[in-house]
Amino acid sequence: MTEIANTAMILGAAIVVVLAIAVLYRVVAGPTTHDRVVAINVIGTSTVIILALIAAGLDRPEYLDIAIVYAILNFVLSLAVGRFSYRAEEVKWR
Repeated sequence: MTEIANTAMILGAAIVVVLAIAVLYRVVAGPTTHDRVVAINVIGTSTVIILALIAAGLDRPEYLDIAIVYAILNFVLSLAVGRFSYRAEEVKWR
């Protein structure tokens, strides 16, 4: 890759970091548990994107392995939290 593309990848990763920090507000101030879970899932997905951009920008493909493992853990954690925080009486069907 060219130096411009590498710099663009690293800059893109930095922008995603800033956006993930902005989502952190919803984790702290979320009115419900489900808002907090979704915000944590967004931060986890952002982390996977950041790792992929850094892997491309620094030409380090081994970081992609870490990103894949983190994505799988993020998905399983989302399912587990969703399963254990589900209460049928709190669900309002429209």
